[in-house]
Formats: sequence, C-alpha cells, structure tokens
Amino acid sequence: MNTKTQKLTFFEKTGYAFGDAASNLFWMTFIYFQSKFYTDVFFYTPDAKLEDTLLKKLAILLLLTRFFDMGFDLFMGVMGDRTNTRWGKFRPYLLWFAVPFGIISFLTFTTPGFGPNGKLIYAYITLSLMMMVYSAINIPYSALMGVISPDSQERTSASSYRFAFAYGAGLVVQFSTLYLVDYFGRVKPEMGGVLLAAAKAHGYQLTMGLYAVAATALFFLTFALTKERIQPAPQNTSLGRDLSDLATNLPWLILFFTGTLTVCSVAIRSGAILYYFQYYVGNEKLSVAFMVAGTLLALLGSIAIQHVTKVSGRKATYIGLAVMGAIFLVVSYWVRPEQIALMFVFQVLYSAVTGPTSAVLWAMFADSADYSEWRTGRRATGLIFSAAGMSNKLGWAIGGPVAVWLLASFGYQAGVAQTPHALHGIMLLFTVIPAIGFLLTGLGMIFYPLNEAQMKKMQGELQVRQAKGEEMASA
Repeated sequence: MNTKTQKLTFFEKTGYAFGDAASNLFWMTFIYFQSKFYTDVFFYTPDAKLEDTLLKKLAILLLLTRFFDMGFDLFMGVMGDRTNTRWGKFRPYLLWFAVPFGIISFLTFTTPGFGPNGKLIYAYITLSLMMMVYSAINIPYSALMGVISPDSQERTSASSYRFAFAYGAGLVVQFSTLYLVDYFGRVKPEMGGVLLAAAKAHGYQLTMGLYAVAATALFFLTFALTKERIQPAPQNTSLGRDLSDLATNLPWLILFFTGTLTVCSVAIRSGAILYYFQYYVGNEKLSVAFMVAGTLLALLGSIAIQHVTKVSGRKATYIGLAVMGAIFLVVSYWVRPEQIALMFVFQVLYSAVTGPTSAVLWAMFADSADYSEWRTGRRATGLIFSAAGMSNKLGWAIGGPVAVWLLASFGYQAGVAQTPHALHGIMLLFTVIPAIGFLLTGLGMIFYPLNEAQMKKMQGELQVRQAKGEEMASA
C-alpha cells in the first residue's frame, strides 16, 4: 500500500461525485417512481381482482430480484479486490460497465405489449439484469472511496461531495420525471384508463433513455478524473478467510444493520410520496415541489456535515440526526390534507437531518476497512464495500416490497378514490412506519465502537507498518 498522504483536489472530489450522480439518476427513480410505474403503468389493468393479484406478484418480484442481487454484490466485491490493471482495482469497472448500465436501464422502463404473465417474465428478466449491472458498476465505485486517500477526514470530504451530487441528481429526477413522462408521452388531461397508461409507458421509456445517456457520460468522467492512491498488496487469501474477517468486524456489522434500516425507511416513505399526494392531498403534481424542497435541504446538509463531524464526531452526529428525523416523521402523521405549508415545514426539517446520514455512514464504512486491516493485517476494501452495498440492497429489498404489499393489504386500487382504510395505510407508510426505522438506526449506532481518536491512532499505525514493509522490500 502506498502511504503517501495526498490531499484530494476539488476536481478529483467532483469527478468522484459524478459517479454517484450517474447512479442516482436511476436509484432515485427506483426509490420515488418504480412502484408507481409498475402499479399504474406497466401492470395497469381496469380489473380490480386481477390488479390485487398483480400487486402481490409485484411485491414478490421486487423481493426476489433484490435478494438475488445481494449475492451478486459479494461476488463483485471479491472480483474488485482481485482485479489488477494499469487503471487500478476499481476504476476499470466504471469504464467497462457504463454502456451496459445505460442500455439495461432503458429496457427496464420499457413496457412491452405482452399479456400479464409475459410482462411479469419481462419484468423479472430486466429488473434482475438491472440489479446486476448496477452492482457491477456501483460496488467498485463505492470501494473506490476506500483507496483514493488514506486520510479519514479527506474521505469524509469526498463522501460529502459524493452525496451532494447524489442529491443533485435526485433533484433532477424529482423535478423532471413526471413532466418529462407527460411531455414525451403526449399525455393529455382528458386521458384515462388504458389510454393514459399507454401514453405514460411511452413517456417513461423516453425519459429513462435520456437519463441513461447522461449516466453513461458521467461514469466515463469519474473514470477519467479519479485515481487510486492506496494500492493494497495482491489479494492472496481465500474467500472464506475474507468472509470470516468480515463476520468478526464489529464496526462493519453495526454499520450494516444501520444502513439496512436507513434505506428500508427511506424506500418506504419515498415510495409513498406520490400515492400520498394523489390520494390524500388530492394534487399529485404538488409532490414535485415537495420532493425538490426535501432534496435541496438534504443536499445542503450533506455539504455541511463534514464540518459538523469535525466538532461532534461521526457517531454522535449520526445518532442525533436519526432520532430527530424519527420525531419529525411521527409529528407529521397528524398533518391534515389542507395544511400544505405545514407538510413542507416537516419535509424540510426531516430532510435536513436525515439527508446527511448517508454521507456519514459511507465514510464510516471506509473506516471499518481500515479497522479490518489494522486488526488482521489484510485489506479487503472491495468486499467490505460490496457487503456494505448489500445493506442498501437489503433495505431496498425489504422496503419496496413491504410498501407494495401493504398497499395491496389496505385495499389500494390504481386510478380510483381510495377507501378510508387505504388512505390510512398510505399515511402510515408516509410517516409512522419509516419513523420506527430511523429510531432503531439511532439506537443501533450507540453500540458503534470507533471514534475519531481511535481512527487517527489506527491510521498512524497502518502507515508505520507499511513503511516498514516498503523498507524490507527494497532492502
């Protein structure tokens, strides 16, 4: 490992951040629009009984494809650790998979002219491929943070840039998607039923094609503008040994639990936003301003969080943010449909405190890689970040299907006035249920064992070890 500490330039931090902007053009689309796309467009049917059956099949589809993908995450982490090219271990994957990522993303949001069973098979194939190619590019991208600098605070800064750009891409998705779908689909106010679903299907296809081109270009820029400063020794240990190290890495285990619950909570609430505004508030397009307001505050929080953690530390910061987010969600349960201003107030408060949690969490995952090397003498950055990515996938695998399943259980039916029971279910998905998840993440982080002083000591010892190793190798 090359221990020369080099500060990251503004351009390298920005270049690294482009990669998460690319990923989030689709991740945020999945979070906010995938359930609505599948329930109201892809699988739309005027038959209420058939719709209930399709919704439950959709929940199973989302669950199975995402659980399958978690195993692929581990494979990609192991592959990254064992990859050695003139471009490094992790950067090459950005080059190799940028184009496949764009093509499969486009196909995933294409609605074929098949019957219900044919569409279900098509959805299984395209969504499985989408999850695989997402892992193939995003796991190495995430692991890249662990090798672009040996300095923990520099990685926190890079993480701050990363999530600021991620939220920036989220803004694009939230602000543009519904309008682009209507524009490309030539949707008209008088449309309804099958005709409206067909128009929106065409709109989603072209919108995602536009996002695919942009994402591909951004991945190429990340490849061009970043470098790998830490160069671990070739990985010679067995996968079993690596997994054993991971299973006994207490900081990583706590972060995995925390990340899973965080993403699960976000997936449930974000997926409920469109339903909440269409059926509870009575104005679906208002959801655009609502999402944008929240993402702007999350973006600002992600930029500022690197300064907060310098004072209070990452652990205490995360606990405080998660607990406050849970409180704001619970209180928002009592907001009435006509209290639009109050909805926005709680959205801004919730987003300001929960938005930066991802930046803090991923910087701490990089610390857990240092801890593993300090404790075992072996570094498996790719495996640690791929398994960390599994927390995202597991949270999403639980949150998305649970939301769809609960919608069906509460009696949701697309395009019609909802029953009081269904409306109450939508309200719970939007407020109380994700609040429970955030509260549990804050409580779980209490047991995280590493602090800033320990990290500084460990990183110093790692540099001394490597300097001795370099001296022996040159002797």
